[in-house]
Amino acid sequence: MPIAKANGVDLGIESFGDDEDPLVLLVGAPTMLSWPDALCVRLAAGGRRVVRFDLRDSGESTTSDPEAPAYTLRDLAADTAALADLLTGGSVHLAGVGVGGMVAQVAALDHPSAFSALTLIGTRAVAPGPPDDDLPDHDHATMGRVFARALPDWTDREAVADFAARGAEVLGNDPVVARAVAGRVWDRTPGTTQSIQMANQLGFVFSKLDCTPRWRERLPNIEIPTLVIHGRRDPFFPVGNGEAIARSIPGARLLVLEGAATAIPDAAIGDVAEAMLQLP
Repeated sequence: MPIAKANGVDLGIESFGDDEDPLVLLVGAPTMLSWPDALCVRLAAGGRRVVRFDLRDSGESTTSDPEAPAYTLRDLAADTAALADLLTGGSVHLAGVGVGGMVAQVAALDHPSAFSALTLIGTRAVAPGPPDDDLPDHDHATMGRVFARALPDWTDREAVADFAARGAEVLGNDPVVARAVAGRVWDRTPGTTQSIQMANQLGFVFSKLDCTPRWRERLPNIEIPTLVIHGRRDPFFPVGNGEAIARSIPGARLLVLEGAATAIPDAAIGDVAEAMLQLP
């Protein structure tokens, strides 16, 4: 896959569709494979150029020390805006899922001229850690089961894939899909040390970032068309988080996926693509 240099770092990217079509830029969470292939293909078939990319310390992007990242959430937002400019020189439709949705929110706020539309999937408007009092926290019973599992041997691809499949079952996602994606993530990981594999498979690096200042109070300043998508059964960022974002951004549309948890399920690909294609 090609590498793009933006904001002084290397970012792994993958493109779908015609280069002349309007661009949809997909922020990884943390790797680009958090965006299903089928969704990228559907968006491209709908007349969009789709580019998904890896955040720092994941995939083909610059990897240094995931245990002590020397960058902030706002740096990741600046990477995103710089990549958008590199790819088009104009405004693009920006989409983020999970922690990538946090990057997308800050990017839209810090670099408003870079983006023409915004899609936020399965995310929330506060940084990792305890949420605001009016926002639902992680489902503690589910998280207890997730984090009670012993970590796998990160040098063993099958063990990592098994670990991902079992975690998907706990979270309410498809374990078959999770197993396949984990294997592909493992294949793209630039090392098998625990910190690097965890950064790619679990995104733990994100919990170590400086995510100040707060941005939730700034959401009413977003003036571009915005779509908020959230799984009804999401135990990690419960649906109330997506509802709160949609209430805060003027004119935002909320799409709740009734059967979905934290991942975008195959059955919802068509609905998600159709909703995203309605944005400029």
